[in-house]
Amino acid sequence: MNTSNLDKLIKANLYRAELIPISGKLVDRYNQCLKKMGIAPTVLPSFSIDGIGWSPEIAAEKKSPMYLNSGEANPHGILISPQQKGKPIYMPFHSFDKMMMEMVFTRYESQISNITRDSAICLDFDQGIDTFYGPLDVLKYQEVKISFHDIKDLKKIRKEQMALIDQFMLGTNFIDEELHGKILDSARTHGDLRERNIGLEPLVFQCNTFYTKAFKGIFVLRDFILPILVFEDMEVYKLAIKDTEHDVLMYHIDQPELMEKLRDHMLIECDLKRVVNTAQYERVKKFIFAELLKERTHPLNQILEEPLLLKRYLNTLSIEDRKRVMGVELYLEKLETSNQYKKEDLIDLDFYNALHQPHSSIELVYETLIWQLLVKISTKDILHLYWYGKEQFYEQYRSWEEDMKDWSIETITNALH
Repeated sequence: MNTSNLDKLIKANLYRAELIPISGKLVDRYNQCLKKMGIAPTVLPSFSIDGIGWSPEIAAEKKSPMYLNSGEANPHGILISPQQKGKPIYMPFHSFDKMMMEMVFTRYESQISNITRDSAICLDFDQGIDTFYGPLDVLKYQEVKISFHDIKDLKKIRKEQMALIDQFMLGTNFIDEELHGKILDSARTHGDLRERNIGLEPLVFQCNTFYTKAFKGIFVLRDFILPILVFEDMEVYKLAIKDTEHDVLMYHIDQPELMEKLRDHMLIECDLKRVVNTAQYERVKKFIFAELLKERTHPLNQILEEPLLLKRYLNTLSIEDRKRVMGVELYLEKLETSNQYKKEDLIDLDFYNALHQPHSSIELVYETLIWQLLVKISTKDILHLYWYGKEQFYEQYRSWEEDMKDWSIETITNALH
């Protein structure tokens, strides 16, 4: 993505602020990993990487944000530094990519530190699917086998060193000058590997409920009442619903029925009487108000944060637009005197959708995924959009006027501190 329009975000440390700089010998090791994965090496003398080894500069060079993938069914990663532990993943292919990397470092932190002293590690995330043939192939996801490929194959070299030493210890081999030379040559080239902790056996990560960018984006919601698939792309959705073999519910992300189904399955909830008193409600209300406000003589940030100014400008809107902004409060006010009013009569649908959150009964492990789904359905809460849908946030940010950018940065920064 061109960063020329993101300078304010960069200055506020809200745009890819935790990338790791790569230069010198590390560039050579990174290129060796790319070659091992069948990817052309970069010509860049320096670049930066995230927690899984993805580089925005190389993605721009190759004109492919998913350059580490060998097709949609075969993602990869690169470990070149122990500093990658705990770092964000800025272009995840799956919603569970960060959890996989946490598993990798929890199990192998010592080995990764040891190996990356003079080598690098290619990661192969294998879900047992060589290639996708249709969108419902994502239902085959059950687990991901994480395999490790050291570019120097130090494990093999250590085995060879140990064999040479075993040979040295036999009989009078300690006087064999040729054997001495082989041992010294290996030690000079690779170091003494006898005591180094470099063993990396494959790991298995269980994945049942997740989001994948395959087929232009699919949410796979299992572990609940009935499996639900949510498609971001309409053409993919139309192709998927022709399938009659799988007992799953399928929705396009823009279908109004989706939110109702998610509520019925206790995946999301919205208590208007509670949420109207929250910061979430205020953010959504101000964002929708800002979208509707076309003419002003004051800075947007001042209008949104000063109650008297907000009231003044609210009254410059048409009646219909005022109802869009104040619909929730109008509905709750009328509800106190009569129950004849329906939400849809007074509350803007997009506003209502933006006030939802993961159901209180949802397990913590699924909360982030449900938030990711919610911000794709409605992008009106800029803080949640930034937290759970950064790529969408950056795209929207580029289209905003300067004072809207300023308000969003101040809102997010205040929430982070």
